[in-house]
Amino acid sequence: MNSRSLFLPKDHPRYKWVALSNTTLGMLMATINASIVLISLPAIFKGIDLDPLQAGNVSYLLWILMGYMLVTAVLVTSFGRLGDMFGRVRVYNLGFVVFTFGSILLSFDPFQGGHGAMWLIIWRIVQGVGGAMLFANSTAIITDAFPADRRGMALGINQVAAIAGSFIGLLVGGLLAVVDWRAVFWVSVPIGIIGTIWSYRSLHETGTRNPGKLDWPGNLTFALGLTALLTGITYGIQPYGGRSTGWTNPWVLSAIFGGIALLVVFVLVELRVKAPMLDMRLFRIRAFSMGNLAGLLASIGRGGLQFMLIMWLQGIWLPRHGFNYEDTPLWAGIYLLPITIGFLLAGPLSGTLSDRFGARGFASGGLLIVAGTFVALIFLPVNFEYWQFAIITLLSGIGSGMFGAPNRSAIMNAVPASERGAASGVAGTVQNAGSSLSIGVFFSLMIVGLASTLPDALRTGLTQHHVPAQVADQISQLPPVGSLFAAFLGYNPIQSLVGTDTLQQLPQADQDALVGKEFFPQLISDAFHHGLVVVFSVAAAMSLVGAVASLFRGKRYVHDDVASGPASGASDAAAEPGEDRSVAAAVAARAEGPAVARGGAGGVGTDEPHVGGSPA
Repeated sequence: MNSRSLFLPKDHPRYKWVALSNTTLGMLMATINASIVLISLPAIFKGIDLDPLQAGNVSYLLWILMGYMLVTAVLVTSFGRLGDMFGRVRVYNLGFVVFTFGSILLSFDPFQGGHGAMWLIIWRIVQGVGGAMLFANSTAIITDAFPADRRGMALGINQVAAIAGSFIGLLVGGLLAVVDWRAVFWVSVPIGIIGTIWSYRSLHETGTRNPGKLDWPGNLTFALGLTALLTGITYGIQPYGGRSTGWTNPWVLSAIFGGIALLVVFVLVELRVKAPMLDMRLFRIRAFSMGNLAGLLASIGRGGLQFMLIMWLQGIWLPRHGFNYEDTPLWAGIYLLPITIGFLLAGPLSGTLSDRFGARGFASGGLLIVAGTFVALIFLPVNFEYWQFAIITLLSGIGSGMFGAPNRSAIMNAVPASERGAASGVAGTVQNAGSSLSIGVFFSLMIVGLASTLPDALRTGLTQHHVPAQVADQISQLPPVGSLFAAFLGYNPIQSLVGTDTLQQLPQADQDALVGKEFFPQLISDAFHHGLVVVFSVAAAMSLVGAVASLFRGKRYVHDDVASGPASGASDAAAEPGEDRSVAAAVAARAEGPAVARGGAGGVGTDEPHVGGSPA
C-alpha cells in the first residue's frame, strides 16, 4: 500500500483497509498500555524511590495498576454513545489526542516518592480517558466500513490487536524497564503522534448517526455505580481489622453494594428515558447478551492468568533458576511469549473462518481449551520444566484467540447500525471491567489460599535460620498481602520483614541465605501453589460457564439495516422469527424512525440462521 492510499475517499474500495489498519493501531496502543505497567512496576517504584511494601504504599501500587483500566471500563460505553450521536471517527480521533497528551506527561514525572506516584496515577487516568475513546469506537468504525460477510476477518484482526496487546505489553514492559522506567511511557508518544495525524487525515464518517440528547442521568449513574463497584472490589484485597482481606471493611461493602444499587438505578433510568445512553433492549438480542456474558468471564479469567503467571515467574520460578530479582521483569516477559504466539496464530484465522462457519463453535471451543489449560496449570509443579509451561500457555493463547475475534464479530453483527457505537462501548466495558475485576477477585482468592499455609511456612523457615522465635511469630502473623505483592513485583521482602538489626545478629551464613535468591521463593512455593489451586479452579469454572453462555448465543445472526419492507429483498427465511429479530427491529425503529419500524430490521443469516426466543 503506497502513501497515497492512506488518504482515500470513504467510498474507495480500499478505504476499509485504511480504517482497519488505523483502528488496529489504536487498539494495540491502548491495550499495550493497559498491561505494560504490570511487569514494569518494580522499575517504576525504584525509579520514583518508593518502597512498594511500606505501609500505605500499596494504595499507590493499586491505583497505578488500576487507574487506567478502571477509567476505560467506566467511560467506554458513554463514549460509544457519544460516537453514535456526534460521529464515531470524531470521538475516536479525539481519543488519540488525549491518549498521546497523557503519555507525554507520564514520561516527564518531576517528583519522587508519593508525589511521583500521584503524578503517574493522575496522568494514567487521563491516558485512560483517551483509551476509552479508542476502545469505544474502533470496532464500530470497522463494522461501518466492512460488509457483513467480511467483518469477522476485520474484527478478528482488530480483536487480535486488542487482546494480544495485553500480552505484548508484558514483553515490551519487561524490555523497556531494563533500559529506563520512563521508557515504559515514552514508547506510546511517537506511536500516538503518528496515529493522531494519520487518523485525522485518513478516516471518514461512514456510519449511521443516532442523534439525540445526552442521557445525563444514565451516564452519571453508570459511571458512579461502576466506579464504586470496581473500587470496592479492588480495596477488598487490602487487610482490615486483623483479617487477611478487607471484605468486611464497611467502606468496601458500602462501595460494592452502593455501586450495585446505582447500576440497578441505571437500568431503570435507561428503560424510561427517550434517548438512552444504552438501549437495554439490546440485551434481549441473544447473540449480543450471551456474547457479552461470555466476554466478561473470558476477560476475568485472562486477567487473572496474567497476574498469576507474572507472580509465579517473577517471585518464584526465575529466582529459583538463578535470575537476579532486578532482571525478572525482562525474563518474565520473554518466558510468556508462547501465550502471545498462540493468540496471534489463532486470532486472525478464527475471525476469518467465523465469517463462513459462524462464531459459536470457535468461541465456545476456545473457552473450553482455556478451561483445560487452567486445569493443566493446577497440576503443574511450582518448579516446573519450562517446556511444560510453554505448551500449556501456548494452548491458552490459542484458546483465547479462537474466542476473541468471533465473539466480538457476533456481538457487532447482531445490532442495528445506529447502535454500533453503544454496542462497541458495551463490549469494551466488558473487556476492561473484566480485567479490573480480575485483580480484586483473583488476588483475594490467592490471599485466602496463602492465609491457610503461609504463616506456618514463614515461622518454620525463619526459625530454621536462627531468627528469634518472637520475631518469626510476629512476621508469620502479618497479612499475606505483603508477600503476595512481593511475589508480584519480583521482590525479596525478607530483609524488610526481619529488620536490619536482627539480621546483623545472625551468623553470616544465615544472613546470606535469608536475603539470597533461593530462600523466599522456596519458602512461599507450597503456600503459593495452594493459592494457585484455588485461583485456577475458579478460573476454569468461569471459562466453562463462558463456554456454555457462548453456546446459548444461538446460531449465526446478522442484523440487516438495508431491509425496509417486503420488496427490499430481505428474506424472512434467512432468520427464524423470534425475540432477536423483533427486538432488533424495535431498537432500530426507536433510533431511525417510523420507516424502519414499518419495514422491519431483519436478520440476515447465511449458512447458520439465527434461532430467536420469545417475541419482544
